[in-house]
Amino acid sequence: MPLSFIVWDPNPDLFTWGGLIVRWYGLLFASGFLIGQQIMFYIFRKEGKSEKYVEMLTIYMMLGTIIGARLGHVVFYEPGVYFANPIKILKIWEGGLASHGATVGILLALFLYVNYDIRLTFSWNFPFVKFKAKKEKKEGQSYLWILDRMVILVALTGCLIRFGNFMNSEIEGIPTRSDYGVIFARAAEKAILDSNPAISSVEATKNSSEKPDLEGNPAISLHINFKNENYPEQGIISFLETQVKGILTRYGNVTHHIKEPTQDRLNYRLQKTPRGYEAEIITHGIVRHPAQLYESVSSLLLFVLVFYLWYRKKEKLKEGQLFAIFLIILFGLRFFYEFIKENQVTFENNLVLNMGQLLSIPLIIIGVLILLRINKNKELENGQGMGS
Repeated sequence: MPLSFIVWDPNPDLFTWGGLIVRWYGLLFASGFLIGQQIMFYIFRKEGKSEKYVEMLTIYMMLGTIIGARLGHVVFYEPGVYFANPIKILKIWEGGLASHGATVGILLALFLYVNYDIRLTFSWNFPFVKFKAKKEKKEGQSYLWILDRMVILVALTGCLIRFGNFMNSEIEGIPTRSDYGVIFARAAEKAILDSNPAISSVEATKNSSEKPDLEGNPAISLHINFKNENYPEQGIISFLETQVKGILTRYGNVTHHIKEPTQDRLNYRLQKTPRGYEAEIITHGIVRHPAQLYESVSSLLLFVLVFYLWYRKKEKLKEGQLFAIFLIILFGLRFFYEFIKENQVTFENNLVLNMGQLLSIPLIIIGVLILLRINKNKELENGQGMGS
């Protein structure tokens, strides 16, 4: 295999400030809403709508997305885990968001936005939070009108979220034998680094001097740097041949990306430098489809398409048309991408189609039905025009 793959091992934490950890995923997730809000201000100004609704709309979108995505993961993927311990549902920082759940949450949130004025007030007296809702139609903003514009923001946010998944080295694809792909090495690096306080750093790189294994998996090197302390060489050798080999052969999240060493002893080189001992472990990596990038780029292109259609043809488009196009393209691609993605939970291994595909089908059908209805209405309008 040509050395065209990349070894991907970024730290998912962008920076730490005091006790606050800012992660790439969270930053990209929030950026989607912040940038989307500015785009929505532009859309409202362009179409002569009151900008006072944009901030309210942003809140509805955020709540609908986060609550829907969380509950979607709970219900669709791991109901047994969360219903056995409901408090885990609130621990959103531990991961577990489903895009299909976010879609349902957004659809419901926008329905409430269009039809109701919902307000929350806070006070120091019980009840601390008061909820008020009254029926209120937003003038000039039908449900389909707002959906047609919100898909522009959703496509952009989806692009950023999927890139956040890539930074987290999660939702990766199945192994590929093509010339291009990604070895996700972060799990192996972190497991080794956390296993011994004497280690200062672990880095995975390509190894062009070693041949691929019999299955075609390319060689990589794991460089382990030990702190400049009086760490005995024999202790390092014992650590490498027992604990590190155990990590590379028994840790499921590591063997998912690193080919298990087949020889009795670990293949490594050890040398002493002025900075301390350095070990290079020679092993093989499993090259996978970067499915997160496929979806991220697709969402970016979809954003460009729906924004262009709105900008150039909004007067000619029927209500619901952009929304339908978005559903068909996004979830149609999602259906096919699932064939090259690893299943998220084990029960999907026994399904002909996985959960992501099963949930995509109804949304594709909804998009097709909307377009058929629009075309039927156009035919009726043309027929009436000819008759008159």
